[in-house]
Amino acid sequence: MASSPTNVGVVFGGCSGEHAVSIRSAQTVVHGLNLGANRQRYQLVLIYIDRDGRWWGHDIAEKVLTNGYPPTGSDLPQPLPGPGFRGLPAGADSVSIWYPVLHGPNGEDGTIQGLFELMQQPYVGAGVLGSAVSMDKQAMKAALAGAGLALVPYVCTQAEELSVAAHREALLNRIEAELSYPCFVKPANLGSSVGISKVQNRDELLQGLSLAASLDSRLVVEQGVQARELECAVLGGTALRASVVGEVRFDADWYDYDTKYTEGRSTTLIPAPLPEAVVETIRSQSIQACAAVGVTGMARVDFFYDDSSGRVWLNEINTLPGFTNQSMYPMLWEASGVTLEQLVHELLESAGQ
Repeated sequence: MASSPTNVGVVFGGCSGEHAVSIRSAQTVVHGLNLGANRQRYQLVLIYIDRDGRWWGHDIAEKVLTNGYPPTGSDLPQPLPGPGFRGLPAGADSVSIWYPVLHGPNGEDGTIQGLFELMQQPYVGAGVLGSAVSMDKQAMKAALAGAGLALVPYVCTQAEELSVAAHREALLNRIEAELSYPCFVKPANLGSSVGISKVQNRDELLQGLSLAASLDSRLVVEQGVQARELECAVLGGTALRASVVGEVRFDADWYDYDTKYTEGRSTTLIPAPLPEAVVETIRSQSIQACAAVGVTGMARVDFFYDDSSGRVWLNEINTLPGFTNQSMYPMLWEASGVTLEQLVHELLESAGQ
């Protein structure tokens, strides 16, 4: 007699700047969970988190996925409840495993993982520690450097250093003493290149810092390098394995948000044309990086590679990487022999390990 399907709570949306990408990622995940044997394995409970952090049940969530964009006020029951999490929506009590498809703050940073831990229910992806450390670029870089992994030179700072003229000048002087132009200014706790600026001089540096500070209290400035951008996907529970290595090429000055998510603006080479020794270094360091920050489940680990010197720098770890039809994570596994149907099944199998 066939066993009954497992109820999977697919949570997407969220109150971060990556809300729209989350919807697109969830469309791919739900598609994968409806392929082949997964249709019998899993019963989906869709949950949508709006931009103000309210949780909505299956009917509204399904409409969002069908439409591909957030609901308007008239699409939601009135009057609206207050913002933020006010309890699970109807139907959520049937969920056995949670599958968060959330990018950025309040979804990728350990907060929702903490909720699942309090509920004592398994969930896909990294735990509280791995999610929180990987999300914050300052904490992540400290952990990776402590593990002996090579990083491009960087400076950490706080937004409050911009508020006083004397502190602001001292900060600009410190960055210029430690780094050269061009460099990249980043909010520590956002993804998908949101709030990042490539700066070429002191005026642009100040503008980039001000933009990043409007989005986050913790900032990172990184040395720009002439290098190829490589990515490796990681999958598994207690035993992680690495995918083939892919390369991103793009027709822009750098890999910004529009380039990432606009059709035709970037291309991928999977597998990347690289010496075998470099491939093995990247695959090995991907596993090492996850171990350094306590990540299990899944991650995409990004690298820089300089052809002329042969140097490899680890850039960052993404614990809930993009899952759209243009995203590297599912494409890397497809090229490694793991179909979308198998991938989402393996991710659910790894939950709680």
